[in-house]
Amino acid sequence: MATLYIASTDIASGKTALCVGLGKRLQSDGFSVGYLKPISLSARRLEGSVVDEDAQFLKKELKLEEPVSDLVPIPLDPRAVESIMRKQKWLDYPKRLMEVYTRVAKSKDVMLIEGVDRLSAGGLVGLPANEVCKLLQAKSLTVIRYAGLLSLDPVLFYRGVLGEAMIGAVMNGVPRRLMESAEEIAKPYLQKEGILVQGILPEERFLMSVSVGELATALGAEIVTRADKSDDLVENLMVGAMTGDVALSYFRQKPHKAVITGGDRSDIQLAALQTSTKCLILTGNLYPQDMIKGVAQEMGVPIVVSRYDTLTTIEIVEGFFGKSRFQQDKKTQCFQELLEEHFDFTSLYVTLGLT
Repeated sequence: MATLYIASTDIASGKTALCVGLGKRLQSDGFSVGYLKPISLSARRLEGSVVDEDAQFLKKELKLEEPVSDLVPIPLDPRAVESIMRKQKWLDYPKRLMEVYTRVAKSKDVMLIEGVDRLSAGGLVGLPANEVCKLLQAKSLTVIRYAGLLSLDPVLFYRGVLGEAMIGAVMNGVPRRLMESAEEIAKPYLQKEGILVQGILPEERFLMSVSVGELATALGAEIVTRADKSDDLVENLMVGAMTGDVALSYFRQKPHKAVITGGDRSDIQLAALQTSTKCLILTGNLYPQDMIKGVAQEMGVPIVVSRYDTLTTIEIVEGFFGKSRFQQDKKTQCFQELLEEHFDFTSLYVTLGLT
């Protein structure tokens, strides 16, 4: 059996996406696949059960039989951390992990282990990434959110911490303008350092998209039209602060967008509704005119009313882009297609000893 630990150099680098993509490909190639997220900093307990969005998504996508409490054996929510630090609660956490791993890994060909966003996480319970790899005899693949050559710094540090357990890296979300440096400079350099680059995945705007509902939640805002479209995905952001006579040509420049504009700018709102707009975000806690609501209702465009001014609304929304959760079927399919085109499965299989 092969065990693969998926690490990452930053938050929202693509660990969960890679676990899903690899798991689905392995299953289609005839391998039985298991999954664990040993340490979770985002899990919470609800009515005695463990809730973790990543693990629940993997359970659904890979059709796993185990309960989420087994897939996330050590949830470190704030209450658990406090109890540990106060010495009110202490378990043999490595033993707990090994017991669950042995049970989940039974009859599996491959175990996928999803790490946390930093290698040190889990140190509180004696299970930082290097100890997890050692305990489970896992090989490690690191996901890099590539933004230039200095993005390689953490990978080299990870190699020093993980040692021979680290078998390779995947560059994810590479902007098109940086593909040349990733392929011609970064990849040869890493491979010279003994780190195989299994894939260079170009940036895909759709994967960075956020849903209308996620934007509304981030703003603490109300959706006043077509709330049934809250799952629609927004790929671009535009701000309507120009004069009405140039708005239409401006908004035609980008598709599948959210438009942020003042709640009193009905001319801008109407121009946006005549183009490929996924939602209007009106600022200043001002509600749209009935005419605008009617057009939006007919066009199937949600209108979100933000209580913040325009500048604050822009800051909140911009900070949210690229950090949307991956748990959407359309994104899963899109990422799977990227992997098929840009990931070297043959190299990974050989490294893991899979035939």
